[in-house]
Amino acid sequence: MHTIANEIKAGFIQRYGTEPRMYFSPGRINIIGEHVDYNDGFVMPAAIDKGLYYAVALNDSDRINMYSTDYDEEIDLATDEIAKSEGWKNYVLSVLNEFVKLGITIKGFNCVFGGDIPQGSGMSSSAAVEGGLAMGMNDLFNAGLDRIGLARLCQRAEHGYPGVQCGIMDQFANMMGLEDQVILLDCMDLSYEYFPLDIEGYAIVLLNSKVHHSLASSEYNTRRKQCMQGLEQISAGGALKSFRDLTVAEVKSWKDKIEEQIYKRCLYVVEEIFRTKNASVALAKKDLERLGALMFETHDGLSKLYEVSCKELDLLVNIARNDNSVLGARLMGGGFGGCTINIVEENSVNDFVEKASVMYKDQFDIELESYLVKTSKGTHILSL
Repeated sequence: MHTIANEIKAGFIQRYGTEPRMYFSPGRINIIGEHVDYNDGFVMPAAIDKGLYYAVALNDSDRINMYSTDYDEEIDLATDEIAKSEGWKNYVLSVLNEFVKLGITIKGFNCVFGGDIPQGSGMSSSAAVEGGLAMGMNDLFNAGLDRIGLARLCQRAEHGYPGVQCGIMDQFANMMGLEDQVILLDCMDLSYEYFPLDIEGYAIVLLNSKVHHSLASSEYNTRRKQCMQGLEQISAGGALKSFRDLTVAEVKSWKDKIEEQIYKRCLYVVEEIFRTKNASVALAKKDLERLGALMFETHDGLSKLYEVSCKELDLLVNIARNDNSVLGARLMGGGFGGCTINIVEENSVNDFVEKASVMYKDQFDIELESYLVKTSKGTHILSL
């Protein structure tokens, strides 16, 4: 498990000549509850055993040196030169900037990081980038933030230099994950409850579409604006503060009164909030068939109402829908590419992946990638 971690540590020692402190910062899956974390909804994420490994140490200077093994690029700047940059650098620099805004003195440090989350896969590599560095800085600079405080800091960081107006789910799962557990997170007040992910006889399989449509980042912010606009219009007199105050029937009563696109976004959000609550009941009862059916319903909503799917993802979910060994499947993450999440009978995983790979290759001439993932605890120190 720690092969990558050992490589990161060795690379740090070779580059900087000192012993680092090591951290693992996980990616995440989300069983259900997509695109509702920024709409005061419920989500059901879990940290996973794929992620990023960080090696960090103070360097007794005023220089910040960071090296990404995945990009083979580095950052070299003075502690008073933290500013917006480009690409992956914005995610780490924005984390540092959030510590500065809290009045934390940033001292010179060295850092090497890398891991095994495929870019654009929907496993939230950005939250893993933010979380590993944030915990390292919290420890090195004795900032005193707890895990929820770090999750909030990382969310603010993604809003900052990268400019992605994400909800709290990814960062919360990154910090608060537990092995063999999913988190039912109330994104309105950050209250949460752990549920055992008891899927004995089944495995979680991610199928990576290997497509990354350029709409993803811009359309994410557009969806957020559309939802705010819809809530304002439905609220009219301002009595409604949240989509949580609406029933599906109430939203449907507005179908001919607001713009069709806005209506569809609002309907999806309210339906998904109810679906996620129902999924927690299904998990508690170990009713995996009900959970799987809800996952398929979520994909249909994401595809037809929220319109963040694409033909590649729709094909993968349809393959799963027509396979008796699959309980449920849906696109996972922001959409427009990335992965589908599938709950598959353990003894049928290879057959399912092979069938999906052949059909996907025939249709799009793309080699499908698949990953078996397990749950993990949140960002933590590694002893190597």
